[in-house]
Amino acid sequence: MTKINTFIFDIDGTLIDTFDMYMPAMVETLRKHGYSIAPQDEQATMQRLFGITGEDALKLFGVKPEDRAAIQKEWFNLAYQREDRIKVIPQIPEALQALAAVPGNRLGVATSKLRSEYEEHFAQRYPFAKLFEAAITESDTAKHKPDPEPILAAVERLGATPEESVYVGDTINDLKAARAAGVKFAGALYGSANPAAIKDADYPLASPLDLLKI
Repeated sequence: MTKINTFIFDIDGTLIDTFDMYMPAMVETLRKHGYSIAPQDEQATMQRLFGITGEDALKLFGVKPEDRAAIQKEWFNLAYQREDRIKVIPQIPEALQALAAVPGNRLGVATSKLRSEYEEHFAQRYPFAKLFEAAITESDTAKHKPDPEPILAAVERLGATPEESVYVGDTINDLKAARAAGVKFAGALYGSANPAAIKDADYPLASPLDLLKI
């Protein structure tokens, strides 16, 4: 059996908890533009649309194509006014440091974030981001999760093969993308808004430190 030595991470819900920053801001912005969400459907809608690109979330919700760019810009502007709501998931820094310390291990990111978001609001903000040797963002691929393209791009940039790689994520789209890419999937049950959707992960993670058992 091929040894896993390449760890590729999603960010939102996997490394940092950004749900309370992004999703209430999305609902607020949609309502402002006449896209109604019944109060009883609000939580389910936020969970369903979390962890994918902003454009894909608005598309899935049914926002008209001509409205999407303006609404996404307004939504993200509002979200980043609430950046203080972001929390680093406990034990993530320790787990990443321990993985990076193993000779031969490679760490990277495949995220739905925009490149500007990644650079300004992640890479510059969290010291552990320097451990990632490659970062694939929304603008680096034509297709996005659940398509395998972002994960395969990260595998290639890290000089790895799918057989020796694992993708760590918290949503069903992460699982689907990993399966399609031919890599193992580690399910971040510890950070998932819907852990039942990723219970079939190759490696179910109750804690980030469970990564060290792979």
